[in-house]
Amino acid sequence: MIPQAIPTVPSIASIILMNKPMASTAVSGFSIVRSAAYPPLCIVLSRHFLRIRFPSPGATLKLSHSQMFPSNFLTPQFHGGHSTSHAHSLVDYVMEELQAMRSMRRVRPTKRVELASSPELLEVKQAKRSLQKGCLLEFRKDTQKLLLAVAQKPDGKKNWIVCDQNGVMSSIKPQQVTYIVTGFESFDHRDIPDFLQKAQSLLDPAMLECAWEELLENNRSVTPEELAEVIYGSSEPLESYCAHLLLSENDIYFNQVESKGYLPVYEPRPTIQVEELIHRKNLKEAFNKEVEEFVKLLVSAKASPPCSKPSKCSWLKEEKCRQWMVSLEAYAIDACKNDEQKKTAGNILKGMGLSKTSSNAVNLLIDVGYFPVHVNLDLLKFNISTEQREEVLLAAENLLTTSTDVDEGIRKDLSSLKVYAIDVDEADELDDALSAVKLPDGKIKVWIHVADPACLVEPRSIIDREAMRRGTSIFLPTATFPMFPEKLAMEGMSLLQGKLCKAVSVSVTLHEDGSIAEYTICNSIIRPTYMLTYESASELLHLGLEEEAELRILSEAASLRLQWRRNQGAIDTTMIEPRVKVANPDDPEPLINLYVEDQSDPAMRLVSEMMILCGEVVATFGSAHNIPLPYRGQPQSSISPFAFAHLPEGPVRSSAYVRIMRAAEMDFKQPIRHGILGIPGYVQFTSPIRRYIDLLAHYQIKSFLRGESMPFSSGELEGIQCLVNLHVKVAKKLQSSSLRYWLLEYFRRQPRERKFGALILRFIKDRTASLLLIEVGIQACASVSAGKQIGDKIEVIIEEAHPRDDVLSVREA
Repeated sequence: MIPQAIPTVPSIASIILMNKPMASTAVSGFSIVRSAAYPPLCIVLSRHFLRIRFPSPGATLKLSHSQMFPSNFLTPQFHGGHSTSHAHSLVDYVMEELQAMRSMRRVRPTKRVELASSPELLEVKQAKRSLQKGCLLEFRKDTQKLLLAVAQKPDGKKNWIVCDQNGVMSSIKPQQVTYIVTGFESFDHRDIPDFLQKAQSLLDPAMLECAWEELLENNRSVTPEELAEVIYGSSEPLESYCAHLLLSENDIYFNQVESKGYLPVYEPRPTIQVEELIHRKNLKEAFNKEVEEFVKLLVSAKASPPCSKPSKCSWLKEEKCRQWMVSLEAYAIDACKNDEQKKTAGNILKGMGLSKTSSNAVNLLIDVGYFPVHVNLDLLKFNISTEQREEVLLAAENLLTTSTDVDEGIRKDLSSLKVYAIDVDEADELDDALSAVKLPDGKIKVWIHVADPACLVEPRSIIDREAMRRGTSIFLPTATFPMFPEKLAMEGMSLLQGKLCKAVSVSVTLHEDGSIAEYTICNSIIRPTYMLTYESASELLHLGLEEEAELRILSEAASLRLQWRRNQGAIDTTMIEPRVKVANPDDPEPLINLYVEDQSDPAMRLVSEMMILCGEVVATFGSAHNIPLPYRGQPQSSISPFAFAHLPEGPVRSSAYVRIMRAAEMDFKQPIRHGILGIPGYVQFTSPIRRYIDLLAHYQIKSFLRGESMPFSSGELEGIQCLVNLHVKVAKKLQSSSLRYWLLEYFRRQPRERKFGALILRFIKDRTASLLLIEVGIQACASVSAGKQIGDKIEVIIEEAHPRDDVLSVREA
């Protein structure tokens, strides 16, 4: 029975029975009348047909049949033995009236009105809802799942053992209970499926709207039982549970305001709030439908062969599709700009039957052709500019066609010198070259010629600002992203074989011990004679050809310099370094070209020593003339290098040195000692096309040579260096991760049984050692057999190599 405060009113089922009989179905001891021939309750409960008024307690509600329906509302007509309704069927008539009612709906001020039920009745209701053995209850299994269960017995002081609709026994806390179905003393859990089936047959969410209309007008709050009485004309257990489901699953029309014990109380929402919620629901449904269509496109693309998959450009043509793909891409690289983008990507992944992870987003974008198989995710994560801006390209083009050489009058013609440019074979930007002669007194004079981009680019110009923003050229196995526009770097700045090229030349005469006897820095014109790779230069040195005497002199000068630096405390950190170039990187199986460079190679030693010499001279020159420059130094470790004298020379000893090295330091007023290189000062100067810090040094030195004031003060240099260093760190991280990815991809393709030579660099713990795989130049860890020592060579087998997950596992063969 329901409280007297809300009198029993005829349900729509009973009202319709006054006119025409309907099939009935017995449910839990009472009759539930349902028929598709008649409209749902929500329509008849419209105010046009049934005005529900809630009088004061004790009042009765009397409605006659004639009051509920117009006399001519449904007049039967007989034609050929068949009865038909009036031209307007009940459903049509009511739907028209309901539509008119909605259009006239106005915003009503509403306030919370307490239930008319007396406190005594509420206490009785709450008492009936206490957890007892055999009671039927609904509880929350997890954040998403609700289950029906029957209480079996207490479990401790507060918890209860229940048997749910699946026959599973579990212990639940009281706060997990969301509703207790009253009216059952000892419910059998085996009857729950049948109970649920009957409840589902009664559920019609449209009923809730009509009930909301009437309750809103009367400013009434209701419990599920009271709503059941209004909707179904009964507050029996099944109807009450159905009302509970309608209220708890629909968050548009009613809002739960409190829960006394296990007795939830709901109030109708204001009209304006309901309209807003319906609007949001419609938008969500429309969005979900669009996502469903988009998912179909993804499924189709995923099933297509690689040659038929849509390209990235195709996915980005249509605006809505573009937004979704961009959301997926942002999700894949953990770079969603807002919650909406994250939610969109999550819905798409869910629609595809995938869990919401960045790796699943990556794989999906690869499967549909948006990403290539070997997409460089770090390139996207770090937001690297792979293209130059249009205004920068226009400025670069203008420089190539209209610029004049402001240093023409002070350039020294060195075009008669034999000039060697030595670099890797695929180098695009050549920014340094070397010359050497032996003087009559037996001393060696060398020239380090450096490309002169500062003769074209002015400080603070648009091209300079873009170069500063980039900080450095980025060299990846798959591509190069230059600091300057490519055409400007290649045609206007780079040193070209056989062509007259502008340069800044640093000439140095060496003492017999390798120290600097004298030096000059000047603007120059040179004509590069040879463009050599390190391999070809080493081969020429090995052959000792008479016609390449200048190359031998350079090698002799490098040896003198190396010995001199070692005498000054320099530490040799030469290692074996890998280099990879990938052809056609967008192919599923691109060609990987692997090069392993030994930094102790004669040609590499030669170039390295000359670059260090140039840096020392520029620092000395800057100090002598009080020029603010980015002076670079590195203090020596407190651990003496002699502590590692027992280790084998080469990679083993070098790796030990590297682990004790201290961080580099910068000064912008005067040189600071570089303990690792063993020189009193150092300025990076030899790569102004590739490194912005080198370009800054060129601006300063060239301004001094012209007799002009310095373009940057020491304070400005420090600020610029801090900014540039951020970009350089990102570039180094990108280069390192990209190189490792392709090395692991190289390992992944090798036969499982292939053995690789490895050098034990050190022991990490017990028999776990750090290894250098000599044939590839990568380090890894593995457990080695007893008796092995640091410096020993062993053979290893690759157990696992997963480039996308950055996994490399090796074991001793």
